Amino acid sequence: MITADLTGKRAIVTGGASGIGLATVEALLRCGASVAVNHLPADARSIETVARLARESGSGPNGRVIAAPGDVGDGKDAARMVTTAIADLGGLDILINNAGTPMTIEPIPFDDFDAMTEDKWAGILSTNLIGPFRCAKAAATALRASKGVIVNTASIAGLGGQASSIAYATSKAGLINLTRNLAKAFGPDVRVNAVAPGLIRTPWTDPWPAERKARSVENTALKKLVEPADIANAMIFLAAHGAITGQTLVVDCGRNL
Repeated sequence: MITADLTGKRAIVTGGASGIGLATVEALLRCGASVAVNHLPADARSIETVARLARESGSGPNGRVIAAPGDVGDGKDAARMVTTAIADLGGLDILINNAGTPMTIEPIPFDDFDAMTEDKWAGILSTNLIGPFRCAKAAATALRASKGVIVNTASIAGLGGQASSIAYATSKAGLINLTRNLAKAFGPDVRVNAVAPGLIRTPWTDPWPAERKARSVENTALKKLVEPADIANAMIFLAAHGAITGQTLVVDCGRNL
């Protein structure tokens, strides 16, 4: 477990109520940060998770938790969510752009053009690629004031690895490029990096048949799935290390070798 002293730091984690996002929220709290946990407003399970985190943080020695409901796939709602969270936190030091969607339960083969509809393209790109830009733009003034940091959740799909669809792979390739360009645009005040997970144990992969998971594990050098905590550790490292910007850190158990 990677630790850092983030006492007094203020963070927003989009898609923070499950999977990678939840693990990152918990890691930030252990390091002393206060966290605004973004989630879709109508997601009852996420609302309960954030309420639990808020109760636990209120009775412990670590940072506090506040809810930041909003849809990063919607331009106006994303800006409102970030602006409100910054006001509630009293500023912002760390933005974790983690929210993303495959918009499919089962992977869609790249050559299945009929299944990859315009609506799926629009939804995936709006959340996975434009969403991080929206949040970064809304947070720009606060992050520049605090000399803060942005960490994006990319994917090995954006580096040519397997993906749930051609649109998902494209969105993550775009996010890796956006990470580099935001690092240029925000420098020297704000660092911008990304983490590219391989196949990870999340609510999306949990229902997969054991045989499919076993095939994926066999294709990794370390013979195991990536865990959400592995990505959270990488997020903390990039948030705390002051000499890295414009980089994408691959955490995939050797899947993309």
